[in-house]
Amino acid sequence: MERNVVNDLGNASNEKVIQLLEEQLAYTKEQNKSLTKQIEALTEQIRHLTKALYGSKSEKSKYQAPDGQGSLFEDDPSFSEPEQTEEQSTETVSYTVTRKKKNKKRNDSFREDIEIEEIHHHPTNLACDCCLGEMVEFSSTMVREEAKFIPATLKRVQHFEHAYECKACKKEALQKAQIKRGKAPQGAIQRSIAGPTVLAKLIYDKFIQYLPLYRQVNEWERHGLHTNDKNLSNWVIRVAEDWLQPLYDLMKQLLTTKSVLHVDETYAQILKRSDGKSAQSNAYNWVCRSVQSEGPIIVLFKSALSRGRAILENLISGFKGIVICDGYSAYGQLLNVQFANCWAHVRRYWLKADSKNGRKGVEYCDRLFHIERKIKQSSPEERVRVRQQEAKPIVAEFFDWIDRSPFFGKNALAKSADYTLSRAEELKVFLDNGHIAIDNNPAENAIRPNVIGRKNWLFSVSEAGANANAICLSLAETAKANGIDFYQYLVKLMMELPNLPFHQQPEILHNYMPWSENIQATCAK
Repeated sequence: MERNVVNDLGNASNEKVIQLLEEQLAYTKEQNKSLTKQIEALTEQIRHLTKALYGSKSEKSKYQAPDGQGSLFEDDPSFSEPEQTEEQSTETVSYTVTRKKKNKKRNDSFREDIEIEEIHHHPTNLACDCCLGEMVEFSSTMVREEAKFIPATLKRVQHFEHAYECKACKKEALQKAQIKRGKAPQGAIQRSIAGPTVLAKLIYDKFIQYLPLYRQVNEWERHGLHTNDKNLSNWVIRVAEDWLQPLYDLMKQLLTTKSVLHVDETYAQILKRSDGKSAQSNAYNWVCRSVQSEGPIIVLFKSALSRGRAILENLISGFKGIVICDGYSAYGQLLNVQFANCWAHVRRYWLKADSKNGRKGVEYCDRLFHIERKIKQSSPEERVRVRQQEAKPIVAEFFDWIDRSPFFGKNALAKSADYTLSRAEELKVFLDNGHIAIDNNPAENAIRPNVIGRKNWLFSVSEAGANANAICLSLAETAKANGIDFYQYLVKLMMELPNLPFHQQPEILHNYMPWSENIQATCAK
């Protein structure tokens, strides 16, 4: 009896030990599984960072289109891909090829309207060495052509107003002599030596040549104008607020009447912030761009201290239509606005997942971009027809493939799948509207000058300076998109707007939009 009790106690103790060991084993397995996932994620991160540091930065694709065309993005600056050649046969064929010699094309040339200066070189002694008779010219040959640069000159222009009176009336004691006075045109900035051409060059050099103001000081000194970067900054702000702001406001008003907009944003830096945050905190520049199929291109920048949805809401206030954008969370839940997401961003996610499945995801995107390249010049109606017929089945197949594939975890492949599936509805919007582009590259290209400029002028001291930058960039990029010489455009604005009553007659400003007949006739490149 006692032995049975001891045996029962021993068995119970053994079962308890076995249970504890099984629980410990299960915990260890779960811990190992978690650590394995963590190792995979860290390995993926190390691979990605190594590729970002040492690998190629271009988004090349090996996709071969059915028609043999290999380069899908040769017209798109967001992609870079060399021309692919078809597979060559190993069969040996004898034939003779007659190749026409091609003249090597020069990569430097003169514009047609450049003034020509001829320099003729004659012998110093025109007497014949044999008979000492006078020699007669029988031919001439142009031996070389070269460019000659004439540096800009600075002039000190002084405006005088002359007054006239009637001497005959002055002699009459009962009649007051009439006086007439010449009227000088209003300057762009009162009590400033900066004339229209100086202001135009100042703004042109900063926003087209990306030359910081402190570097421009040295250039102006070389030409004979003594100034400093603070003065130059104040000139830019005054011009932007007094003369460019009304055009900017009209552009914004016209932009909200469109039905499709591209939107993007990038970070910036403002030293003196009104929100109390440190100068190291990110500020942002937003950009809106209209589409070619809805009239003249308008590009509008806006400086802001944050990246919140309220900024976007203010930027496109009054707009009703479709916004093409990336997958940032601020793009969503706006009244009367539908969002279409960018397939180029999807492609980049799958490109980062450098694996067999990652390359398959890129191939799906490439097939869509190949279709878009074919219909680039088509009408909106034709684009919809082709997209429904050719692109829609590819999109459906792509999402079905992701749904059936076991992508999970924190690696790049799982992130790509999650990014794509979570934006499925927004990514399908382009299929039903021919005015919508498949990607947001137009907005990214429009914001690129701001990014390049940021690397040169680094930061804005004040919010007023940042707003002036946004206004100047808006006019510069809109002028560029409409084929206007921005320097000549600025000169015309600085000379004419200060002398026009556009505040009382706002319709005058329509004649100074970059696409107006007035500007196209006088400032086109």
